Amino acid sequence: MNHRTMILGLHLGTGYGSQAASWRHPDVDPANYTNFDAQVRYAQAAERGKFAFLFLPDSLATTGDLDHEVPQATLDPMLTLAAIARETTRIGFVATASTTFNEPYNLARQFKSLDVMSHGRSGWNAVTTGDPAAAANFGQVIADRPERYARAHEVIQVVQALWGSWGPDAWVKDQASGVFADTAQIRPVDLRGRYVASRGPLPVPPSEQGQPVIFSAGGGQNGLGIAGRYASGVIGAAFSVDDARAQREAVREAARRAGRDPDEVKYFAGVMPALGSSVRDALDRRIRLNGDAFPVRVPYLGAVLGLPLEARRLDEPLTPAELAAARPSPFDPRSRHALEVARRGWTVREVLAHGVIDYHPTPVGPPQVVADHLQEWFEAGAADGFWVSPDVNERDIDTFVDEVVPLLQERGLYHRDYEGATLRENLGVPHQYGIDPRL
Repeated sequence: MNHRTMILGLHLGTGYGSQAASWRHPDVDPANYTNFDAQVRYAQAAERGKFAFLFLPDSLATTGDLDHEVPQATLDPMLTLAAIARETTRIGFVATASTTFNEPYNLARQFKSLDVMSHGRSGWNAVTTGDPAAAANFGQVIADRPERYARAHEVIQVVQALWGSWGPDAWVKDQASGVFADTAQIRPVDLRGRYVASRGPLPVPPSEQGQPVIFSAGGGQNGLGIAGRYASGVIGAAFSVDDARAQREAVREAARRAGRDPDEVKYFAGVMPALGSSVRDALDRRIRLNGDAFPVRVPYLGAVLGLPLEARRLDEPLTPAELAAARPSPFDPRSRHALEVARRGWTVREVLAHGVIDYHPTPVGPPQVVADHLQEWFEAGAADGFWVSPDVNERDIDTFVDEVVPLLQERGLYHRDYEGATLRENLGVPHQYGIDPRL
């Protein structure tokens, strides 16, 4: 490619979709929570759309309303991706794994094994864990933020050292001479920090991309420190073009401070498209899917707008007096967009169906609306690409691939085929093996 094109990733959770009630959609098998064949099918659809990677979040605690809603993380990201790796050839895999409750040797072995198994398509989203419920599952309590991030730096460095402990040419496998490996190129790492240590070496040779790609998803200065020093991809969460552009530039500046080329770090904004044949159709789909949840969301929407709203108002628009009195919350970046939608005359139910209090921006309507959103953000320098979180996997992944992707390709914004066979090639990030010698 002679010009910059966007990179796409697909959020793959429990097999249903990003909406908590997606498991109830009539097209969905309610048993998909444990159906790895469904996950394979979604991955293959994304690969048909030339997505660079699947992104799997993780949770180390069971949270949420299990009476009615499904957890938003797959049973185990690494096992899920191992199943998918055998049934795909180009799409990459970015799995979340905690630096707080994992030891570096386990992390290094798991991710590099997946990298070898997939011929260079593995990535690690290295995150800290601040959830007390997760800590309780390990018989621990949550350390303060500086300690969690100090440990994270040590874990990442030890993992990288272990990844490089089997020399690039160490695996001889010469049957005639009987030499399996050149042990002179397989060395212990012997690293010990304040929080973690490992002797090594790791008995896994390099993959076609050398080692897995490191991603980051943390915010604030601590998160920027991780992203700037180690990450090649950043999983972002922004609600406006200006916010995303500021986040992307902060990541790039953190890379500069670490002595890296900022173009080596790709920033991915989240997007939760509500696809339909029209805006009305897309809203109706969301209303049918989430209708039971909307009443309890009304007070939160009211807080976002600075208004006292009650569930009995679901099918009424805000009055002119209410719109005049509304004051977007300075503490919620979604509030201005929520007010903009309300001012268009939609009912409270329809405002909620627009996803104004969802976790990421929600372009609502036909594929062109979604393509326009991605184009606006990309051309504004707000993202290098996007991680797409469909409402209902069974329906919306194919629709995105078959109807949104061709629009992006026609506009010259998206590639027509993979750049290479490895995740690094398809992200456009440099080769690395072991600890980055610049750091």
